[in-house]
Amino acid sequence: MTVTAVSTFQAPKGTYDLLPPDSATFLAVREAIAAPVRRAGYGYVETPGFEHVELFSRGVGESTDIVTKEMYAFTTKGGTDLALRPEGTASVLRAALQANLHRAGNLPVKLWYSGSYYRYENPQAGRYRHFSQVGAEAIGAEDPALDAELIILAADAYRSLGLTGFRLLLNSLGDKECRPAYRAALQEFLRGLDLDDDTRKRIEINPLRVLDDKRESVQRQLTGAPLIVDHLCEACKEYHERVRELLTAAGVAYEDDPRLVRGLDYYTRTTFEFVHDALGSQSAVGGGGRYDGLSEMIGGPSLPSVGWALGVDRTVLALKAEGVELPLPAATDVYAVPLGDQARRTLFALVTELRRAGVAADFAFGGKGIKNAMKSADRSGARFAVVAGDRDLAEGVVQLKDLVSGEQGPVALSEVADTVKERLV
Repeated sequence: MTVTAVSTFQAPKGTYDLLPPDSATFLAVREAIAAPVRRAGYGYVETPGFEHVELFSRGVGESTDIVTKEMYAFTTKGGTDLALRPEGTASVLRAALQANLHRAGNLPVKLWYSGSYYRYENPQAGRYRHFSQVGAEAIGAEDPALDAELIILAADAYRSLGLTGFRLLLNSLGDKECRPAYRAALQEFLRGLDLDDDTRKRIEINPLRVLDDKRESVQRQLTGAPLIVDHLCEACKEYHERVRELLTAAGVAYEDDPRLVRGLDYYTRTTFEFVHDALGSQSAVGGGGRYDGLSEMIGGPSLPSVGWALGVDRTVLALKAEGVELPLPAATDVYAVPLGDQARRTLFALVTELRRAGVAADFAFGGKGIKNAMKSADRSGARFAVVAGDRDLAEGVVQLKDLVSGEQGPVALSEVADTVKERLV
């Protein structure tokens, strides 16, 4: 049998549609990630889906793959150069600066966000051109306890979902005092390697980006490259050790990774990444770090800050890899099946009453017969079906059927809401 497509249009390459029932898992993951940061005093922020190109070229870094290869940039009819946001931190910091939140006198400014981001990637499992993240940023304070707080909140979010196979990688990238000496040592080492022209240009702009190159031909040559940990100043060493102590005290295990640099230019000092080995090459499920100079890069005052972004898509993949099924709430608790016109009016009013009482309820729309309506009730996942005809209504009752046990009996119409709420507990 030939199946005719309903539409000739398809979702663009590298994107996906999020539909029930899978969408319920994504919503649950977003909620689980957001819950710990809300409890820690982070307020919700939402920014536009596009920003001025310069915000990302300055903040994310002109030498990064994100800016040079992956950013969706375009010029408006008015001649303005804009880009779909490839990440969240620069946008959130821009919004906080524009609203002068840092001048309210209560630093750090704690913000969290959730949304879609866009990069022109080579599509594969776990790497999309449109992806979803939940992020958190603490703006305007330099404190190792703040770095540790955010890492702990992320770890707690993963644990709350039932994930056990993730690992936390931790590093320090130093600061403006000790980074220059390391940069010079790294450049000297990299100039002696057999690298392509684009990578050689990157050595001069930001040599740390070369360490983040995933190509085997590059990674193989990096054995023996100088490590930032050997060049940290005393202040950065002390700062990093304090972060490590706080994580250990909180029971958050981590692995020191002296080669961890991540893909953005704005990081300083604390840098971290959560990985899940079951995801193959796209093992990173989230990460972040401190970005003390980003505010100045985009024209703001000095505002030392730290934050992270956790991938919703990859977290869902990690849950599947571990076989974790989230306890999702039922989309429908009660499904109403009317038999006749009068019953349709009465049960439609009952469905409205149930919803207002906090019970998820649905209705057999479209004038379905009893057989098809009960099939729809089963497919809805409802615990109960409310069935009523003229004879039931004349007696002031409906038939309440437990779709799990199959038990059925009359319940007074005026008591349906209370009865259902009692039995759902």
